Amino acid sequence: MKATTNNKGQHKGMGNNTMLKLTAVSAIAAAATICTAPVKAADLKLPPISLGAGLRTQFESTNPSGGGDTVNDFNVNNARVYIGGSVTDNIKVMFNTDYSSASNNLQVMDAAARFEFSDKFNIWAGRFLPPSDRANLYGPFYASNWNVYEDGVQDGYPGIVQGRQNGVAYWGTFGIAKVSFGLFDAPGTFGEGTVLTSGRVQLNFWDAEPGYYLNGTYYGAKDLLSVGLAGQTSAGNHAYTLDGLMEKKLPNGGVVTLEAEAARYDKLGGYGGFDGSFTDSNGWYGLAAYLFPQQVGIGKVQFLGKYGAARFNDSTGLGPEYEQTTMEFNINYLIKTFDARISLFYKDSKLDAGLPDTTQIGVGVQLQI
Repeated sequence: MKATTNNKGQHKGMGNNTMLKLTAVSAIAAAATICTAPVKAADLKLPPISLGAGLRTQFESTNPSGGGDTVNDFNVNNARVYIGGSVTDNIKVMFNTDYSSASNNLQVMDAAARFEFSDKFNIWAGRFLPPSDRANLYGPFYASNWNVYEDGVQDGYPGIVQGRQNGVAYWGTFGIAKVSFGLFDAPGTFGEGTVLTSGRVQLNFWDAEPGYYLNGTYYGAKDLLSVGLAGQTSAGNHAYTLDGLMEKKLPNGGVVTLEAEAARYDKLGGYGGFDGSFTDSNGWYGLAAYLFPQQVGIGKVQFLGKYGAARFNDSTGLGPEYEQTTMEFNINYLIKTFDARISLFYKDSKLDAGLPDTTQIGVGVQLQI
């Protein structure tokens, strides 16, 4: 029926009920339009939130000594989601997850409240990296070499997930010194009356390193000369590390990186050997790298070499004591530093006491957004 209007503005052919229904429908439609209309973030006044992701994946071919079969594997080393935000200018939240195909588990890596008031006074609480060696504080995504944490030396402190522990820590910077101290509930202290005490003192003689977490390299963005001493203790067991990093951008634009660490795990942390009995170990490693200044395609090339030696002492009498030496070479292609890099790697691991040696070659890809 075609609708026409009289001088009162009413529709001919439509009763009062119909008019009421149309009025109700119009009101609902108007409300829906308002609810579904785009809303600017400024109107909501939400705090700033950052969202990112990272991936490290590789192909490796492992050849054991003694005539064993070569093993070829594709692995997802790390797949991570990063979430962070500010409640106020000085109060922040950090929440990060990690997945590895080795465990096939998605785990909460970081979950921390960050109270950051000044260079000299900051408190973190929750799950995060405790004061420890530089290698633990930079993690696999910010390391120089690809096969990080495979020498039996670095990052041997106890942890729940990817070196993290639950607890609270203070950190601050005073001139060239950065100090941190914390109390944590780490493996071996669960359900016990004791906690783990952790501390680190670091001296930066050239450029400063702001923030709590660290890097294994800056690819020439900083001239760095740093020395750090860290230790943890719990229930009479101890672990200590001494680490150093020197990085210098040369006049030709090339970058030299030198890194070293010595570690002692006295019944606290360590790599545990093959059967879990090696709770007493010590070792050291040295790393040298050179980043060529020339652009090659869309990136730059870096050559890297690393050598590490560790001794595992049997504290229980369950297995043989042994020594491990690890030699690694990388050819790294840096497209966007830590956000896009490709690594060709060779790793040779030798063990004594009749244990098998292995050699490994492969290629790794790292991306972050």
